[in-house]
Amino acid sequence: MVDTTTAAPIPGRINTRTQMFRHLRRMPILPAVIIVVMVGMAVLAPVLSPHSPTSGILRDQLKPPMWLEGGSGEYPLGTDRFGRDILSRMMHGARISLIVSLVSLAIGATVGATLGLISGYLGRWVDALIMRIVDMTLSLPLFLMAIVLAVILGPNLLNVIIIVAFLIWARYARIIRGEVLSLRSRDFVALARVAGASHTRIIVKHLFPNVAHTLVILITLQVGWVILLESSLSFLGVGIPPPTPAWGLMVADGRNYVDTAWWISVVPGIAIALIVLSLNLAGDWLRDVLDPRRRQMA
Repeated sequence: MVDTTTAAPIPGRINTRTQMFRHLRRMPILPAVIIVVMVGMAVLAPVLSPHSPTSGILRDQLKPPMWLEGGSGEYPLGTDRFGRDILSRMMHGARISLIVSLVSLAIGATVGATLGLISGYLGRWVDALIMRIVDMTLSLPLFLMAIVLAVILGPNLLNVIIIVAFLIWARYARIIRGEVLSLRSRDFVALARVAGASHTRIIVKHLFPNVAHTLVILITLQVGWVILLESSLSFLGVGIPPPTPAWGLMVADGRNYVDTAWWISVVPGIAIALIVLSLNLAGDWLRDVLDPRRRQMA
């Protein structure tokens, strides 16, 4: 007799896979394309840029984009008041934004996550001390503090990275600490203690992998905010110093020429708006994909 019975499907596994595929289908295509283009420009700027981003030709100053009267294919997005190519400066400006975002977020997330893990796991006076420092940092007006610190430290790339990292670490510490508080009473942590695992091993091997998805979501959601903060500081003259190409600095350079050469400010302004919006949309989608609680509600 032939056995016609088959193994019953596992509902939870099928449901999880179905939800994952559903989220993948909802991936925001246009924001993803914009992010890929921005990263590509940043990485390949020295190869792709047709002109120098810091030096220009005065006789070619204030040339309009190629689709306007008086424009040319030599300068597709026009030139600024010093005859510098806007397209080349946009590419290298993307490079600055990428460097500031990656380095400052790496520093801030590492410091914040480490303190959050230690605070949530050890508790007692360690938790109280770290959380009071976090409360003090979060109570500060961030943008005002960024301006004050930039004025004190001086405008350069390294100082911008330090300022951004200083302003964002507390957010990671508070959220990761909340996740650890709910994890440290779980059975796997108690079993690790019974097995004689050290505090360091429990934090690194057992707690951190369970908060890693939260950390990734936080980093993704804050990239756009970091780019906006760096652009704002550069616009005010306390961020990236000239002649280094930065999007905020480019917007500031063209504010006196809005009536006659609007492209100097409008083009980088549109780029900032597009990349910040795209990163926020991509971060929301990634949160839905990685957060198991949101996958269950979908």
